[in-house]
Amino acid sequence: MPFDGVVVKNMVYELSEILIGGRIDKIYQPEYDETLINIRAQGKNLKLVISANASYPRIHLTENTKKNPSTPPVFCMLLRKHLVGGKITEISFHDFERIVVLHIDNIGELGDLTQKKLVVEIMGKHSNVILLNSEDKIVDSIKHIDKDISSVREIMPARPYSLPPVQDKISPKDLDVDSLFENIEDESNRIAKFLLSNIKGFSPLLCKEVCFRSEIEPDTLIKNLSDKDIKNIKIALNNVVEDILSSNFTPCIIWRDPDILKPLDFHCMKITQYQHVEFFDSINNVLDIFYSSKDNIERLTQKKASIFKVLNNGIDRCNKKITIYQDIIRESAERDKYKLFGELITSNIYCIPKNSEKVSLLNYYSNDNEYVEIPLDNNLLPQENAQKYFKKYAKSKTAYAHAKEQLKETYSELEYLESVFHNLENCKTLSEIEEIRQELVLAGYLAAKKKNNNKKNTLKSNPLKYQSSDGLIIYVGKNNVQNDILTLKTASSNDIWLHTKNIPGSHVIIKKEKGDIPKSTLEEAALLAAYHSKAKMSAQVEVDYTTVKNVKKPKGAKPGMVTYVSYKTIFVTPHEELVNKLKKINI
Repeated sequence: MPFDGVVVKNMVYELSEILIGGRIDKIYQPEYDETLINIRAQGKNLKLVISANASYPRIHLTENTKKNPSTPPVFCMLLRKHLVGGKITEISFHDFERIVVLHIDNIGELGDLTQKKLVVEIMGKHSNVILLNSEDKIVDSIKHIDKDISSVREIMPARPYSLPPVQDKISPKDLDVDSLFENIEDESNRIAKFLLSNIKGFSPLLCKEVCFRSEIEPDTLIKNLSDKDIKNIKIALNNVVEDILSSNFTPCIIWRDPDILKPLDFHCMKITQYQHVEFFDSINNVLDIFYSSKDNIERLTQKKASIFKVLNNGIDRCNKKITIYQDIIRESAERDKYKLFGELITSNIYCIPKNSEKVSLLNYYSNDNEYVEIPLDNNLLPQENAQKYFKKYAKSKTAYAHAKEQLKETYSELEYLESVFHNLENCKTLSEIEEIRQELVLAGYLAAKKKNNNKKNTLKSNPLKYQSSDGLIIYVGKNNVQNDILTLKTASSNDIWLHTKNIPGSHVIIKKEKGDIPKSTLEEAALLAAYHSKAKMSAQVEVDYTTVKNVKKPKGAKPGMVTYVSYKTIFVTPHEELVNKLKKINI
């Protein structure tokens, strides 16, 4: 859990600098386990979010707002009664425990001064927000914990408040590094786990940082550490502890993927073990960006999920239809046999006894003068059997033609749906997902959210824009509607168009200038086409290229679906590092 005791120290330090002396104006509870307090401090209107969410418990200033319920929850109303108009006099924490206390003075109903404490316990699934009176008795809490839930510690109205059980760890302010390593009881323990279980306020991230600075793997067994290793760990640990005690904080976010603002972790100490680390001046900024990014990713995932469901249903339907049509085509392969049976029966109609179950007739179409055995319905006359076979032939012929046509259309639909699926996987913003949703509305796969008779439903798309090593501009479409706009409207007839062969992917355009396209630019554009396709993780991907004038859109074709002629093929293996080296231009 990144919100460790060291981060709490930094947070309390910052909040004290900003909020002490501030007045509580408004209180909201947008989530069942989250409150938002509006505070007027230092001439500014500030918002303090306090969350007891099991996954993301926290306290920090925020720039974000959430929609509030029309009827405030009971806990929200209680906080308003006791805290609105109150003045924050102190913000404290206890010895690197993940507990923050806001001390608030307010005027009571009788005009007397009342003192309240708002306790924020940041402890994973045990997180809570608790209001105490001046005698440290619980007024109420955002989560009620009775004796049936916890026999150790009740959090219920009118109960005296007590701190959670103290961890048997050493506080950084009391830490003697030499003594720590002299009293190791279990040398089979791993070094990072040893630090975590012995030092209060340290998270796994901070323990791994100490190991990284010591050039030691965090999973190394203590018994396998050399004297030099121990010395390096002591030095690194001392440096970290000195920075903590002197409040030498360097708030930062570790990004899993900086392009889509996908955060991995955060801390208030300088983290050097990761590549994508961004440093900030304030831990409040770090937490606000970190959790808003987390929230954004969750919303992206939720938005994508409903569309993925529609696409998966469509893809499954297409695959089932393909199987059915292939079976019809396979069965229809024998249709000429039914025509032959009808003709042979008709030619020998007077030679066939009534009520026959089968007949063997000379096949006069065969050069080998072979006889053909024909099954008959003994309840029908010979001429009726002939008509039955002619009808079966005609029906099979019609079914074959229909199945061939439908199979072609279904393969085309499947190709389209798979291309949309690929594009949706690569969406990095809510607006890009909305473009996909609108595309599926236009294609008839989704219902429109709201009918608007006054405005035409249009998509405003911006493709990705790169500059090749030769200085030429390369465009990459991000969805099918955008691909159509890029290829059919934006590109000139002599520009170069690229696309992966028979694989869903983006349309790529090289803006042609005077002279031939350099080979290096062509390879870079092909690399982009392969990277922005379903073959992203493959090797030796075939990429076709031709001039835009050779690319046509069939009448009635779905977005992004085109045909092309007079093309050449280049083989490339997509690499993210090579793509990242290309200059990306913001549009």
